Amino acid sequence: MKSSAADARNTLQVAGKPGVSKERQLADLGADGIVSNAMTARAFLNHSQPNLSITELVASVQAHGEKVNGNDLAAAEQMLMAQAIALNSIFAEMARRSALNMGDYLDATDRYMRLALKAQGQCRATLETLAAIKNPPVVFARQANIAHGPQQVNNGVAPGRTQGASAHAHEQTGIKSNELLEMHDGKRLDAGAQGAAGLANPRLAAVGTVNRAKVGRGTRQSSTKQL
Repeated sequence: MKSSAADARNTLQVAGKPGVSKERQLADLGADGIVSNAMTARAFLNHSQPNLSITELVASVQAHGEKVNGNDLAAAEQMLMAQAIALNSIFAEMARRSALNMGDYLDATDRYMRLALKAQGQCRATLETLAAIKNPPVVFARQANIAHGPQQVNNGVAPGRTQGASAHAHEQTGIKSNELLEMHDGKRLDAGAQGAAGLANPRLAAVGTVNRAKVGRGTRQSSTKQL
């Protein structure tokens, strides 16, 4: 009876799938890492739990993986918290042993203290991982425009024309920016010349005639040049 019970615990039983052989199902479990990790966990747990069934352990590992696939991280959070507590217990025990050897056995004191600090560092890292799962950090990415080789930027130029062609066409017009202020229908603007009255408001003509300053023609030309 004991032999048959032990054989049942050590035998992996897999539910058959239609159209899939037993060997293929075992190969799929091994490729997914479920069986291999379950066997590793059983080897380390054999001292504290010698009666674990490999079939049930594989099913438990697979169920935990399915929960993670469904974004259920409750089991992972509990495991990390339990590990942090265990690591803190290791730290406390190693620190206690280091204190007992202090003053008499410095080498043992140093070794125990190193083990205590390693356990403390792993405990801190475990808690940081748990905090990152509970509150994921926000990442701000800054866009960088990186170009390799020469570039040409044509602003305000029609497609198919280069910037040089646009500048050449502008030179062919023969009109510069300062000349545009002085030319109007082929004539220079005379700042002192009387403008014609508009039909919309005839009073502008009377006011312009009465209040027009009497300036000589030479003065008007110099004013034009200064403008």
